[in-house]
Amino acid sequence: MEELDLILESVKHDMDAAVKHLDHAFQRIRAGRASTSMVQDVMVEYYGAPTPINQVANVSVPDAMTISIQPWDRTAIGAIEKAIINSNLGFAPSNNGENIILNVPPLTEERRRELAKQAKVETEGTKVTIRNARQDGLKELKKLDGISEDVVKGVEEEIQALTDKYVKLCEDHLKTKEAEIMKV
Repeated sequence: MEELDLILESVKHDMDAAVKHLDHAFQRIRAGRASTSMVQDVMVEYYGAPTPINQVANVSVPDAMTISIQPWDRTAIGAIEKAIINSNLGFAPSNNGENIILNVPPLTEERRRELAKQAKVETEGTKVTIRNARQDGLKELKKLDGISEDVVKGVEEEIQALTDKYVKLCEDHLKTKEAEIMKV
């Protein structure tokens, strides 16, 4: 029975990780408002090593349509600008010698649809990960010996119930994000 609990716990852990990854991916998809999470994954070439932008500069949001990046070392301004341009975020950085300002343009209807599609793709990828976790759990279950078929069937049903729950959770996250993206 201990092995069965371990299999269920492993499946649940994998599914939780998949949903956390989806939440992180959704943070990077902008919804018309400036947010520091839009640039959190930008890596800056700083003294020869790729470094997260929040470790070389103070990133803040002074208003709903602007992201301000203030490097702790002024010599890093060029490297930060280059990293932002190369990150394909769609921002044109402007600097005044001390700060880098990113103006977040309002989203067009076409861009909103693209972002909604991107959110849908991320959700589908997460669903595949959840289903793979189910398959891994079922394979581990089949490997066990000396357990009655009724118990195995019960655990299979529990794994399926977990899968259904997490797939529905992904769909709910998608609906919320799509509503956020399409809201003008």
